[in-house]
Amino acid sequence: MAQMFPRSNAFLGILVFTVSVSTAVAPEISREQGDSLARKIDAINENANAKFATPKRTWITELEVNSYLAFNIKEKIPRGLTQPQIRMVGNGQLAGRVLVDMDDFRRGRSSGGIMDPMNYISGQVPVTARGVFSTQDGKGQFQLITAEMNGYPLPKPLVQELVRYFSRTANNPTGFNIDEAFNLPAKIREIRVNPAESIVVQ
Repeated sequence: MAQMFPRSNAFLGILVFTVSVSTAVAPEISREQGDSLARKIDAINENANAKFATPKRTWITELEVNSYLAFNIKEKIPRGLTQPQIRMVGNGQLAGRVLVDMDDFRRGRSSGGIMDPMNYISGQVPVTARGVFSTQDGKGQFQLITAEMNGYPLPKPLVQELVRYFSRTANNPTGFNIDEAFNLPAKIREIRVNPAESIVVQ
């Protein structure tokens, strides 16, 4: 059976944190747009699990993704992350923004001592980032371009630590490694990121 295109924390582990924006998302998000994406995800899974899966392209808009995050799976977003926002820049580039509860994060990690900058940050802090999402032959890879925390540059090792912490699941207790390629779910062969929309190719 094909791996399901998840409607859970596994979806967020890759999506919410590895694509984090420096610009605000348009305010037109709605339950209707979120439900539209939920139906598209169901259709992608149904096609993947069909006895004879057919070549299929599904258009997913930036508005649908942000509505889905805000309404449909808000309760499944990992604890410590709030208000995730995604922007599809185009040419494979994704950007986004999420509020990170640094107190929650610090409780789950070992301190690096007095020189550890994370020891001096508390409360909910905006983390933004931009990167390139490339896919081919059922594999995906994310390349981080830049990241900031509260407006200050965030080194890649700290980005990785945050990603690993908040993307942990029962099946993947070490979390997501942003440097590693990964298998796309639901017999997806490619995802093309265009301005304000993406095309899922099965």
